[in-house]
Amino acid sequence: MPSFLPHLDSLSLAAQVAQMVVVRASGYLFDHQIRYPAWEPPAKTLESWMTDLGVGGVILLGGSAAEVALRTQQLQDWAQVPLLIAADVEEGVGQRFAGATWFPPPMAIAAVYQHNPALAIQYAEQMAAITAQEAQAIGLNWVLAPVVDVNNNSENPVINVRAFGETVETVSQLATAFIRGAKPYPVLTVAKHFPGHGDTTVDSHLELPVLPHDLERLQQIELPPFQAAIAAGVDSVMSAHLKIPALDSTYPATLSHPILTHTLRQKLGFEGLIVTDALVMGAIANGYGANEAAVLAVEAGADILLMPVDPAGAIQAVCSAVESGRIAAERIRESVERIWTAKQKACAPPLKETTSHAWESFQPMVQAKDLTTQLAQPRAITLVDSILQDSQKIYTPGLSRLANRPLQGNRNLVILDDALERDLIGNFTPAVTIPASKGYQLQLIDSHTPQDALNGSSTHHQPTLLQLFIRGNPFRGSAGLNETAQAWLHFLIDSEQLQALVIYGSPYILDQFVPALPLDVPYVFSYGQMPQAQAITLEALFLMA
Repeated sequence: MPSFLPHLDSLSLAAQVAQMVVVRASGYLFDHQIRYPAWEPPAKTLESWMTDLGVGGVILLGGSAAEVALRTQQLQDWAQVPLLIAADVEEGVGQRFAGATWFPPPMAIAAVYQHNPALAIQYAEQMAAITAQEAQAIGLNWVLAPVVDVNNNSENPVINVRAFGETVETVSQLATAFIRGAKPYPVLTVAKHFPGHGDTTVDSHLELPVLPHDLERLQQIELPPFQAAIAAGVDSVMSAHLKIPALDSTYPATLSHPILTHTLRQKLGFEGLIVTDALVMGAIANGYGANEAAVLAVEAGADILLMPVDPAGAIQAVCSAVESGRIAAERIRESVERIWTAKQKACAPPLKETTSHAWESFQPMVQAKDLTTQLAQPRAITLVDSILQDSQKIYTPGLSRLANRPLQGNRNLVILDDALERDLIGNFTPAVTIPASKGYQLQLIDSHTPQDALNGSSTHHQPTLLQLFIRGNPFRGSAGLNETAQAWLHFLIDSEQLQALVIYGSPYILDQFVPALPLDVPYVFSYGQMPQAQAITLEALFLMA
C-alpha cells in the first residue's frame, strides 16, 4: 500500500469513521459566492472538516471548470489523506461546471440505440471517456454516473431522462458501455440508484417513494442492470432512498441491511464501495434523525455516508455505536479498506512521494492554457452535435407539418422552471438570438411569473413561437411547470396564435402535448437543453420554414 495512505492501525476510530464521510461544498472559491448555505459550509468550516475531522471526500456543485480546478487543489492541500472529490456529472463535466463539455442526457443515447445499437454503444463509451478525462483535468476523481435505473414510468419526476432508457436491455448495454469508456482513467464510476428508482412517481429528494413490486418483478426489471454494471467493473453503487417491502418491510434501501448487505453485497457479489444517496434528502432527513440515519446506513452496509446533515455529529454517532457494541469495529475497518482500495485507483497513479503531502503533485497548479487544451475540445463538441442530431431525427416528422408558410412572428414565448437559476437562457443564447433575428420579441415565463400573466395575454393577437424547457427537476418536481405549459399551449391553440412548438428535455412531455397540436403547427424536440441543443433544434425548425 502506498505510503501516502496511512496504515489503518495508525488511525483512531474517529479518523476511520471520518474517512467514510463525504461532505458537500461549493465549487466557488469564495464564501460570498456560496449559493446553498444550508448545505455548503464557509471556508473555515470546510477546512476544519478536512484538517480536524479528516473527512474522506467532498462532493462539489457550482462554479466554472477553471474555478473547480483551483478548488480541488485547495481541498487536497487541506487534507491529511487524499480526498475522493465527486460531482454529479451524468451529462458531462459541463453539466455542472461551465466551460467543460455538456452532453445531452443519457436518454438521448437510448433513442439512438432503438435504431442503431452499435452507434449508441459507441456514443456512450466516448461520452464516458471524455467525461473522465475532463473530470481528471479539473481534479475530480469520482464521476457519479452512470444512472442504471430503468425509467419505465413516464411520470417519474426524478429519474426521467437521466436514465439510459426504458428497457433492461437498453440500460444494461449503454450503462456498461459508459463504465467501459471511463475505466482506462483514474476516476471512479458509480451505478445508481440501487436497487432501482425507475418506476416511481415520488421525488425522493422530497418524500419517501414506495416500490410495491414483488421479488420476481425486481429480478426481471430493476436488478439486471446493476448486475451488468457489477460485471463490467463499476467501482461503486449508490443506494436509493425508497422503500421496497418485498426486500425490507421496515427500512428504505439506504438504511436496509437486507438490501445493501444481503442483496447487493452477498447475492450480487459486489465488492466495491457502497455509497448512500445524499442523506440530506427529504426521504431520509424527514423520517430519521440526522445522526441516527448515519448509524443505520453503516449498519445496513454503506461504506460512504454522502452529505450527512451534520458531519461531526454523524462521525460521533457512529463512533458511539461502535463503542457501545452496536456496530463491530471490524465493520468500520472493512469499509475503510474498501475506501483505501478506491483511493489507490483514484489518487495513487499520479502521486509522488517527494513532498510532505505526497499528493501535492497529484494536481499541479492549473494554467489556463492547460485547461483550454483539455476541456471542450473539438472532438467533444462534435460528439455532442452527433448525439443531439441523431436523437432528434426520430422527431423530425413534426417539421413536415409546415404548410409552406414563413415562420415570422412577434412573440418568442419561453417557459422554464426558474430563469434566475438556469444557465440555459440569456441574452446571447440561441433560444433568444435565433428567434430575435427573425423578428420575434422575447417573453419569459417561469415559476416567478404572476399567475394572471396568461389572462393578460388574451387582449391582442400575437403569432407565437412556444419554447418549453421541461424535464425532471429534482427537489422541485415538474408538475407545476407542466400545468403552466399546458395552459399556455391550449390558450395559444384556441386563440390561433401558435406558430410552432419546441420542447427541450423530456420526450414524455412531447407525447403529452403533440396530440393537441393542429396539423399545420410544426414542432421540434431535443433531449438537450443547453445552448448547443438550442442552436441545432432551432436551425432545424427555421431551415424547414
